[in-house]
Amino acid sequence: MARYPTRRRFLRTGLAAAAGVLAAGDGPRPRPAAAAEPPDKPRTHLGLVTYMIGAQMDLPTLIKTCEDAGIEGVELRTTHKHGVEPSLDAAGRARVRELFAKTRVRLVGLGSTCEYHSPKPEEVKRNIALTRAFVELAADVGAQGVKVRPNGLPKEVPEETTLEQIGAALAECGPFAQEKGIELWVEVHGDGTSHPPRMAKIMECCKHPAVGVCWNSNGSDVKDGSVREYFELLKPWLRHAHINDLRGRYPYRELFGLLKAMPYGRFTMIEMGAQKEPVAFLRDYRALWETMAL
Repeated sequence: MARYPTRRRFLRTGLAAAAGVLAAGDGPRPRPAAAAEPPDKPRTHLGLVTYMIGAQMDLPTLIKTCEDAGIEGVELRTTHKHGVEPSLDAAGRARVRELFAKTRVRLVGLGSTCEYHSPKPEEVKRNIALTRAFVELAADVGAQGVKVRPNGLPKEVPEETTLEQIGAALAECGPFAQEKGIELWVEVHGDGTSHPPRMAKIMECCKHPAVGVCWNSNGSDVKDGSVREYFELLKPWLRHAHINDLRGRYPYRELFGLLKAMPYGRFTMIEMGAQKEPVAFLRDYRALWETMAL
């Protein structure tokens, strides 16, 4: 397999590479952010993960930045300045919903760090409870989904046991997400767990219709220069996608071709390092993204 920079390295290099250009994505609940497309021709949309562009913006500034840059939607990552967290009271949640009701920028999802791989049962239970809190928040603020993740394979536990445990925890989360009309997007993430066949095993163990996969544009997706094999493996569960440096070595033209062939019709979400001139950067990113994704 060819070697590609890690996702973490992509994010770090994005801080210094304001000259580079990048891209990202969407999902259901029809509230079009751009001109309406024919219903039989869904297209991919471009959004922004607030990790790390947007991390230091309050919500009005973030929305204005997206409006000015032509970004159609956002995934609000936990711990950032926008403050959209489960601790928000009813008035705060209503304010978030109202802000997005006044803009064409869509609140696509909430980016949690909920994870279910720990060998400690009490830690897994805590993360399941936190997932429920994020699901309730997503329903209250008008988001479509909540991103969750695995984050590694504990060395003291057999791999198969951990993958089955993650799948079982997600299966436990699925019903309350479905009840609220929220999707759970499991990010292809973590040391070892980001390997697509392991992610497929997690999803096979989960088997819940409210739980899908968030493609994460990792170097481990690439086999012999292509993402096709692992894309086809995870395609049955694909609901969301993160993208990074479109000028890097990752085969984005192939990825977007595969998304169009599905057809995907959801968001690809830019996940890049912080930028000194975010509007200019995002405009350039979108211009390159359009040559690949549309």
